[in-house]
Amino acid sequence: MRWIIQILGLLSLKHLQQLGSLLGLMTFWFSSKDRQLIKNNLAQAQTTYTFEANPIKIAQASGTMLAESLWIWNHPQDCLKLTEVLDWQVVDQAMAEGKGLLMLTPHLGAFEMIPRVLAEHFCATIIYKPAKQAWLNQVIEKGRSHPQMHFVPANIQGVRQVARALQRGQAVGILPDQVPGDGDGVWVPFFGKLAYTAVLPAKLATKNQVPTIIFSATRKKIGLGWTIRATRINQPFDTDPSIAAEELNRAIEEVILKCPEQYLWGYNRYKQPAGAPPAPSAQS
Repeated sequence: MRWIIQILGLLSLKHLQQLGSLLGLMTFWFSSKDRQLIKNNLAQAQTTYTFEANPIKIAQASGTMLAESLWIWNHPQDCLKLTEVLDWQVVDQAMAEGKGLLMLTPHLGAFEMIPRVLAEHFCATIIYKPAKQAWLNQVIEKGRSHPQMHFVPANIQGVRQVARALQRGQAVGILPDQVPGDGDGVWVPFFGKLAYTAVLPAKLATKNQVPTIIFSATRKKIGLGWTIRATRINQPFDTDPSIAAEELNRAIEEVILKCPEQYLWGYNRYKQPAGAPPAPSAQS
């Protein structure tokens, strides 16, 4: 499987995105579990906000997201040439404050492009969940490797390294819409339904008034690259962890709604992680 992934990464961006789109479509039609996740999560969001999004196009975009990551990892310089970066002054202003930078990258579009672009400007420590399969984790780590990017696991050691990076005035990155592990989150609404949400981003931002920016990398037409945008969260997070997590989710929702068909609706965002308490409605 590793060799197949490496060979696929040698295809052109256009052909790899087309292949990913096809695989996403096939998964949608032949996997009832994936199909229902997309439809259910999308329907849930549309009970909170009025927006149009086609489940089939979402499935195709999800497949494209995974496939184009292979191209990004194998063509680090070429992918930069195909990336348009908007609102960079927002990032410069945040870094100039000298308190570090908290970078939040939801599962939207080509989120793998974001640390690649940021690493061209400054050092970043990024916290992530290692893949369960050792071979896949090796492929991912090799693809993401960059002298300016330091990836740390989502555990207590990783959190300490992130905190130290902020103390040095450096940037750190977190996937804010990923379900956290046991004890690391609270149940708050995400698109109108309770989702176990990480408290770490708001805690890091609040401790030393670290500037916080949500980044998105939306896909242009097939083969033409991406557009990266930076949206700063100007309002300080509440000191109450639950209220802060809810504020964070609302900020993420606003970014997703700008390009909803490129969000990873097939991710099981509302699951209860092992060892975590059930959602309040399930307790009653």
